[in-house]
Amino acid sequence: MKQFYLIIGFLITLNSYGQNNNDCYDANSYLVNAYSHVKESYDSNNISHLKYYANRSLEAFKLAINALENCDCEAALDLSNKSIELLAKVDPVETFEDGRFFIKRARELSKKSVIEIDKCAYANASYEDTETNKKAELSDLQKQQEDLRKQQEALKLKAATIKNKLALQEEKALALKKEQLMISYKTDIDTHVKTYNNTLKMYGCDVIPLEAIESTINISEKRSEDIKQYYLDQLKALTTAYLSRLDACQQ
Repeated sequence: MKQFYLIIGFLITLNSYGQNNNDCYDANSYLVNAYSHVKESYDSNNISHLKYYANRSLEAFKLAINALENCDCEAALDLSNKSIELLAKVDPVETFEDGRFFIKRARELSKKSVIEIDKCAYANASYEDTETNKKAELSDLQKQQEDLRKQQEALKLKAATIKNKLALQEEKALALKKEQLMISYKTDIDTHVKTYNNTLKMYGCDVIPLEAIESTINISEKRSEDIKQYYLDQLKALTTAYLSRLDACQQ
């Protein structure tokens, strides 16, 4: 009977040890992610990206805390709590420099927490197994990071291509709109010129026929409002000349 209880106790201890290791492995993964994000935040060149990656690092640390509570790794737990305190101060800041001050300190503590969790996670493993696991995990993380980088680059390229296409379409649409406006305004001017000249001729006004004024500048490069005003001014000048000649003809 005594031997039976010894076996049961051994199995319980073994199961507890296995669960402890699982929690440490989970904590390790979360801390590595937290460190990766805080590095991205530190390398950011604007406050929006800095806060975005700081928040992602903060969330990873919170997940790590839950695992660390069952991992029996006080050093990593203490460093993680200090990192959380620093990262929580980033979001309220208003300047990039203030945010980066906290990020720099959090990055240093984060790196130390990864080192400490490594010690705890592999404390009871053989040296060969530890090195193999580290290399496999590092390789996997590097692959994930590289895949993520490629996805981000592809998305950036796609976004830039779409942006350029939209800009080109908008430019073509605006040019077409201006062209249609100019044709419409020119047609209206020509109609007025023809009408005015026919009227002057009908009343026997022996004067040089009125003509539309040709622009010496590229009107199409102007804004739509300026194009409209140009032809409106031209029509006013044409009408004034017509009325002036009509008055002279009556005399």
